[in-house]
Amino acid sequence: MKLDSKKAFTLLFLFLPILSFAHDVTSADQEILRNGGLFAYIHVGATHMLTGYDHLLFLAGVVFYLNGFKDIVKFITAFTIGHCVTLIGATYLGITANEHLVDAVIALSVLYKGFENLGGFEKLKVKSPNLLLMVLIFGLIHGFGLSTRLQSFENGTEDLLAKILCFNLGVEIGQIVALIPIVFVITFSRKKKQFPSFYKAVNWYLVLAGIGLFIMQMSGYFSGH
Repeated sequence: MKLDSKKAFTLLFLFLPILSFAHDVTSADQEILRNGGLFAYIHVGATHMLTGYDHLLFLAGVVFYLNGFKDIVKFITAFTIGHCVTLIGATYLGITANEHLVDAVIALSVLYKGFENLGGFEKLKVKSPNLLLMVLIFGLIHGFGLSTRLQSFENGTEDLLAKILCFNLGVEIGQIVALIPIVFVITFSRKKKQFPSFYKAVNWYLVLAGIGLFIMQMSGYFSGH
């Protein structure tokens, strides 16, 4: 299976609107949080992560690069620590930024992972940065993106920390649920002779998706939407 660039670009731009807006804040989510108590924050956090395709694309890229289960656990733990720190800390302290700019950087993390997986640094004859450190750094950025989403809701001041922690717990649940099929598919595909082609195709898609999402987020920033 060879990567057909025309098909890849077609699929990319068909799915980009979904990828870009799937985990935006909605009035329905706000209504759930307003009426559902702390459990609602767990629910919204989980569904937000499950529809946060930029986060999941990055995680898929990380898993693709790893072989053993212990490595997967180690790197996902680093990512989790990173996004917990900024999600909880930034939200509690009220630190925010333009969500388009934050999401643009998250899009670049997707591009980065696909580029690295394809041996981009080696081809440029540049030593790639420490992967565990980069995953931690990108985890901090992804967590800040989650924080900007959470702060877009009307959370009030009562039980604020509890609400943040419940939302964070929901994110972790959503991440685990999403990772199970991702790890299964990648592990299963490694046993097939077509895996090298599958590996290249998926990681080229990560590169293209990262570029496309970056352009869309920057367009949203400059247009003020």
